Amino acid sequence: MPGEDTAEENALRAELAAERAYTDVCRAALGTADAAARDRVREGAGVLTGQHSGEAAAEGVAGDGASAEALGRHLRSRAEELRREPEGPPFFGRLDFLDEGPGGEEAGEHRGQRYYIGRRRVSEHPSAPPLVLDWRAPVSRAFYQATAVHPRGVGFRRRFGWAPEGTGTAADLTGLEDERLADPPRAGTGEGPEPSGAADGHALASRIVTGEIERPRVGPMRDIVATIQPEQDDLVRSGPDSSMCVQGAPGTGKTAVGLHRAAYLLYTHPRRIERGGMLVVGPNAAFLGYISAVLPALGEGGVRQCTVGDLLPGLPVRAEDAPRVVELKHSARMAEVLRRALYGRVRLPDSPLAVPDGSYRWRLDEAGLRALVEETLAQRPPYEVGRERVRARTAALLREQAERRAGPPGSAWLRRMGRTRALTGFLDSVWPRTKPEEVVAGLLGDARALARAAEGLLDEEEQRALLWQGRRPRSPRTARWSEADLLLLDEAAGLIAHPEESFRHVVVDEAQDLSPMQCRVLARRSRFGSLTVLGDLAQGTTPWAARDWPEQLAHLGAPDAAVTPLTTGFRVPTELLGPANRLLEALEVPVPPARSLRTGGELRTVRVATARELTRVVPERVAAALRRDGSVGVIAAGERTAAVRAALGAAGIATGAPGGEPERVAVVEAELAKGLEYDHVVLVEPAELAGSGPLGLRHLYVALTRAVSRLEIVHAAGLPEALRG
Repeated sequence: MPGEDTAEENALRAELAAERAYTDVCRAALGTADAAARDRVREGAGVLTGQHSGEAAAEGVAGDGASAEALGRHLRSRAEELRREPEGPPFFGRLDFLDEGPGGEEAGEHRGQRYYIGRRRVSEHPSAPPLVLDWRAPVSRAFYQATAVHPRGVGFRRRFGWAPEGTGTAADLTGLEDERLADPPRAGTGEGPEPSGAADGHALASRIVTGEIERPRVGPMRDIVATIQPEQDDLVRSGPDSSMCVQGAPGTGKTAVGLHRAAYLLYTHPRRIERGGMLVVGPNAAFLGYISAVLPALGEGGVRQCTVGDLLPGLPVRAEDAPRVVELKHSARMAEVLRRALYGRVRLPDSPLAVPDGSYRWRLDEAGLRALVEETLAQRPPYEVGRERVRARTAALLREQAERRAGPPGSAWLRRMGRTRALTGFLDSVWPRTKPEEVVAGLLGDARALARAAEGLLDEEEQRALLWQGRRPRSPRTARWSEADLLLLDEAAGLIAHPEESFRHVVVDEAQDLSPMQCRVLARRSRFGSLTVLGDLAQGTTPWAARDWPEQLAHLGAPDAAVTPLTTGFRVPTELLGPANRLLEALEVPVPPARSLRTGGELRTVRVATARELTRVVPERVAAALRRDGSVGVIAAGERTAAVRAALGAAGIATGAPGGEPERVAVVEAELAKGLEYDHVVLVEPAELAGSGPLGLRHLYVALTRAVSRLEIVHAAGLPEALRG
């Protein structure tokens, strides 16, 4: 009846008005808190720069200049975080827990409570009850996990729709969507019946969630706190003690899961994580630029994000290896070759040792010294640890003689004897000091040394390929290192001594593309921590790409990590997954086909008569895509991207480079497109990708799965079989 419709509309307007008023309260509290934080930053900076004096300075900074400098860096970093923190909605959800009945008992201490859920905690005062709970708080989990079948004590869940915020403006609350979990058949506030997906745990049937997932975007990746699905939430909230691997099909949100897990661990276990630090590793600078805004948006701005190459020794790269040599240097066999080369420097004693002690001379027999060195070698310690262990044990043998002659000597005597010229000379002869550069240069620059270390591991042809030809240095200091040599140097450094840099938790994305030697770089830096390993075996596009996860996880130092598959996608529509799934069989990896809860994707094929016509048609298709909202990615084989970029420029279409300033249009080489996504993708000449070598079909698979709404395939050559029809 008309009157009933009016009553529902009036009720909805009243609810919106009340929620908007609450929004104003939250924003005022946020403004006050941020202003106070900025004042503290300015006051701290003033103390450090001498603008405050006397008692204020004494109270503000304690310790030496280095401590003050460290505090200054922290304050400047915090100021930058506050400046960059995005102005988004203060909350995205609401939970009303039941107050009575069986559901009320399940609510426990939250019985009868109402909580708003947002990206960060909001309160009018630190000691006051929060206006908004952080999405990582334990009670917030019910927002993602509660269903009509398992309501978790929740009687009512509300999702909020917001208009996209503009530059310098806050988002406006535009709509509500309610689920009455304690009474599923009832309608939500002005939103019709309960979403059909609520009972099985998926929120994608929610119009607000669907709208947020499908919303066009330009620029860096956004967080997904408002749209996390139950299976994603399980992974995000897993504890810090064990490593995990997520095998994620395209569009399943594996990267978002890894970043949100990082934010969750920093929130839930701050002391444990901060002691060792958090590290996020991506495949290239473009990918890191794309994900760079996610953690700061979640309030975690101090996390280091880098590539494996950024962790390697900072020596200049002045040489280039042939592809075959690069593969060899990335091989796991090189770790054992380097170990043999390093410990091959150890020599068993061949004569007794005499150590002067004033007018007396202590003597150690050859057999005892040999046994000591052999025992230390059998323990396989880091090289420097082994050297010091030999020193300490040799000094202990001297102490035993001294005890038998004159009773226990003092600790000062033991330290003095351990540093005598005779003992140090003995140590240098049996366990000499060395540097990573000496080990690697000595291996690659000497055919006999390489043959000894590589026996049974590398054949003669491989040894000849590795051996430096025409660039043998006069000394390690003058060596011309290649990019792959830096991996060998890092391995040698790790064999000599454990890295000083060690992280409590490491998130590794696109991990299927890491070589065994790259994996070992990360394993050395997470010896006492855990890992979140993210990847998709079907998207492996390096010559050494992993074929299965157990072996890759062993190289990463996490052989016991559980592998969890994510096969249900939310971003890439079903229509766009079809061609990619047809490629899977040819990729020969144990990966199930991806599926999606989204539909409505647009797939179009445009055939042109000649390759020359591509330079006319591609700009036309990009221009047509620009008449709709969202980002546009033009993906092509590496050798074609320059021509595509020139054609777009000639047509007056600006393009941005991956990782640079965001533009609506980006031209991307297929091998660099991994992990990126665009609302509209124009894929140019897929046959060139498919025919680009042994990895061609994998490059094509990646290119086919970058679009989240529309995919246009423009070609002159014949289409690969998976795309026909």
